[in-house]
Amino acid sequence: MEIWMHQLLDLLALPQFGLSTVFIVAFISATLLPVGSEPAVFGLVKLNPELLWPAILVATAGNTLGGAVSWWMGLGAHRAWDAARRHRHAGHADAPAKPARELSRTERRARVWLRRWGPKTCLLSWLPVVGDPLCAVAGWLRMPFWPCLLYMAIGKFFRYASMTAGLLYLVPGDWVRWLHA
Repeated sequence: MEIWMHQLLDLLALPQFGLSTVFIVAFISATLLPVGSEPAVFGLVKLNPELLWPAILVATAGNTLGGAVSWWMGLGAHRAWDAARRHRHAGHADAPAKPARELSRTERRARVWLRRWGPKTCLLSWLPVVGDPLCAVAGWLRMPFWPCLLYMAIGKFFRYASMTAGLLYLVPGDWVRWLHA
């Protein structure tokens, strides 16, 4: 799997793929796979400064679509879990229900926080480590899809815009003249 991934990334690194590479890498990085999309965006912008905003928008679209897939996976996992639970208890109608597992203090606080803020929590989907699972949790909790998608897109857009601007500021070069022209 790792060799296949490296071969795919080597192929997509060819200059003629540009924005499609950014889209694919951003999409893959929004799943639970440990791939960072910022180097692809920054590399494209560094080579083609005129693609600054298209690269940010394409990366946002790909990453948001990947977050949407995670949301649907969370919803699907919840439905499968519900179906398995109903099936398990279907033949034992007279048996006493097994008590639910006691949630830890952290789990209770997280659940209350997620329910209180609802889809707005998807603004945090850009965060490393917790952002991608947050999209799946939003699906698991059956938060409304379209508001979640909107907040994911907003958060991811500001992430790409700020990270690209920050990297452009920290790693100056000849392309800086294009920004000021």
